[in-house]
Amino acid sequence: MALLRRQKKLKFVHRTFYMGKGVRVSGDLRAGRYAYIGPHSIIYPKVTIGDYTMLANDVSIIGGDHDYLKAGVPIIFAGRGLLSPTNIGKDVWIGAHVKIKAGISIGDGAVIAMGSIVTKDVEPYSVYAGVPARKLKDRFDDHKDLNKHRAMLENSHDQNAFDFEMLCK
Repeated sequence: MALLRRQKKLKFVHRTFYMGKGVRVSGDLRAGRYAYIGPHSIIYPKVTIGDYTMLANDVSIIGGDHDYLKAGVPIIFAGRGLLSPTNIGKDVWIGAHVKIKAGISIGDGAVIAMGSIVTKDVEPYSVYAGVPARKLKDRFDDHKDLNKHRAMLENSHDQNAFDFEMLCK
């Protein structure tokens, strides 16, 4: 598995995708509009990152576990299992130093707290934290806010849907 260090070699990312210094990603990374990967992150193959999703610094999406059940064969020579796809939805925020097991699905709008270890799928619009990561609460308490937010994401295909200069002030 070759991990790339240069964004120029990535064929399946949107032109607005950005990654920080020292990031290593697989060449098959798929990333949507305004997706961001923070410095020193490591992203294994078969990962899809949705629109408007942020991964903070030192996030790792890792997997391909070694086959440790072969009797009489040292683990280093036993080979690796198949790597399952990892899907991270739209508008997700993953905090610094989070570790994500390959094959996990993280739903749209989810938030993963700093330092968490994600070993199971994450529900949409939920906040998770801990080792292992567990659901703390829903991101929105009010269904009206959730529906408004979902509608905004669905209509965001329009380049003028957001005033990014205003949002960055």
